[in-house]
Amino acid sequence: MKTKHTLPWEDTPAKSERIVSAITRIASVLRSGAWQFATTEGLNPTQVDILEALRSRRAGVRLSWIAQHLGVTAASASDSITSLTAKGLIEKGRDSEDGRAVALRLTRSGQDLAARISNSVSFAHEAASDLPQSTQDALFESLLVLIGKLQQSDRFPEIRACVTCKHFAVNRHPDSETPHHCMLVDAPLSVSSLRLDCPEHDQAQTTVAVQNWRELEGV
Repeated sequence: MKTKHTLPWEDTPAKSERIVSAITRIASVLRSGAWQFATTEGLNPTQVDILEALRSRRAGVRLSWIAQHLGVTAASASDSITSLTAKGLIEKGRDSEDGRAVALRLTRSGQDLAARISNSVSFAHEAASDLPQSTQDALFESLLVLIGKLQQSDRFPEIRACVTCKHFAVNRHPDSETPHHCMLVDAPLSVSSLRLDCPEHDQAQTTVAVQNWRELEGV
């Protein structure tokens, strides 16, 4: 009895599955690079993530924010912070918005180490920069829209992105290479210039942020 052979392309996973698989593999390579470096510094994965999260948040953040941002328990985050504090990488101060609350910040040594962790994946930065500019623009815009989709389904931690900022005006200049506008600096913005982590970010109302994401993806 003859067996019907399946042609190679007939069992190809859906494109959405292949996109997620590609992102997962890239994330795995990046995480491996950072962790290999961190191991030589006596750090565990959660401690690495905390240092990277605090690097651009010089004003400091609360323990609850770190736990939520990393998707770990408060107890796990607290243990890692205690260790990092003992190593002289994190310091505790008063929260700028609530003097009764404790804010966690990187020390100078912590900032230096966080920068070195970032440099440990410089190979990925080089690979991305070698792509044609048009490919970089298209890739960034696609990833931005995907992040928006995930945020709307509550599957992505809060980020200080232009799109979710109250100073952001989506499609203020239609039919232009710089269609969006930052009202904080009063300047037009192209999609490729949008930030995912802006220190001047001021969270917009949820309904406004959702509408911004939708307009960005052309819905």
